[in-house]
Amino acid sequence: MNGRMHFVGVGGIGMSGLAAMALDLGYAVSGSDRGAERPENRRIFDALQKSGLELYRQDGSFAASGNKTDFLVYSTAIEADNPDFAAAGDIPRLHRSQLLAKLMGELPDGVRRIAVTGSCGKSTVTGYAAESLLHIGKDPGCLNGALVKNFISETRAGNYRGVSGGDCFVFEADESDKSLLNYGCDYALILNLGTDHYDKAELVRVFGEFLRNVRVGAVLEIGVYRELAAAKLLPEHLQLRVFGPAGEREVTDGLAEYLIADDPDGSRHAAARFADGRTVRLPLPGEHMALNALAVGALLKLMGADDAAIPRALESFGGVWRRNDFAGRFAGTGAPVYDDYAHNPEKIRANLSLMRELVRGGVFAVFQPHGYGPFGFMEQTLFEFLERDLRDGDFFILLEPYYAGGTSSFKPHAADVCAKWRAASRHPERYLTLSDRDAVRRFLAEHTSPDDAVAIMGARDNTLSDYAASLTSFCEKKK
Repeated sequence: MNGRMHFVGVGGIGMSGLAAMALDLGYAVSGSDRGAERPENRRIFDALQKSGLELYRQDGSFAASGNKTDFLVYSTAIEADNPDFAAAGDIPRLHRSQLLAKLMGELPDGVRRIAVTGSCGKSTVTGYAAESLLHIGKDPGCLNGALVKNFISETRAGNYRGVSGGDCFVFEADESDKSLLNYGCDYALILNLGTDHYDKAELVRVFGEFLRNVRVGAVLEIGVYRELAAAKLLPEHLQLRVFGPAGEREVTDGLAEYLIADDPDGSRHAAARFADGRTVRLPLPGEHMALNALAVGALLKLMGADDAAIPRALESFGGVWRRNDFAGRFAGTGAPVYDDYAHNPEKIRANLSLMRELVRGGVFAVFQPHGYGPFGFMEQTLFEFLERDLRDGDFFILLEPYYAGGTSSFKPHAADVCAKWRAASRHPERYLTLSDRDAVRRFLAEHTSPDDAVAIMGARDNTLSDYAASLTSFCEKKK
């Protein structure tokens, strides 16, 4: 055994994957979580316990019972007055990013580290890159902020895949708390710039500092490339590839892979076409998936993959859980229901765009913010996006923010934000807040048709996925 560690908040999507990695590398691991007894979280806890994790309530009982550990692992979401901290006394603490840096240092010699970062799409692209490397004959390890469907097994929830005998390890690097600066890696993907955590100038600075720790090469989205180049933050030692939409060729001086979203056979799956003429038939719909394919394809090429193998690898991705998952059709009206993790303005905007590619009618977006603090931070930016993007026949339905426990202001409430939006909007009828999920069911039963789409969106609360599935068996008929 390498030692013992205790995870405070082990059920989090990032923390649970890191705990699985620690178990895989020979550590004795325990963990606590506020949601340890919630049935919607069993998919994660069951896999961890079958791998050897000891699970506790998050009430200080682990340390109070006399259990020993070398250090406590925590994330930015854990408050200073957490009961496990109070009970543990002077046991050393490690932030999850510090532990990841430590564990990556314990990977076998010769394993290439590949970091995926950006404001949106990290989890999907992390899974996509790992699966694509698997399809070209590698045996990659993967640590992700989402459950990769093809990596799920009895002892793996899907957010971690062991390195085994492979020579590469793909991981999601978080920019939201700047923890990506704790990692060195061989290759990096930077997917986009967003402003849901801090302003663009600061994010550009953070990404520039991050790239200084990259040893070999990086794949950059065109907007990221432009901003970093303008700020003179592109390290000279790096091999670079740039991806983005068609029509941008003149700015990248031969570095770019370009998107052409086309629909060659009339289906709603777009295609990604590279600058050298290769065309990839996408495994999942949407322009954003085409951009993801370009990013991963550019990475494979940068890492020396055979050109002929790249399209086949990119066409086989099985997707990640709660990323535009089709849950079924709303019983009584036939509207397709989708379950999605979208939780910030950029992700919500991308999801609405994809919905429009899939259906002819309106989009009924049901959004539960993942906390009061994040909701307050995003409310103005989200409103500005929605004012531009919502169309006639669309509705944006706000639910009260999710409360996971711990310290909270319990502000702003969904009803207060909705009232503010309606007062400022040119189309106030598009914004709604309803009392609970049953009221949402009744509204959807009254107003949707088979040509519309229902999108259930939000993070942290796994019951949202169960709710999306339940809508497909709802028996109330449209009047």
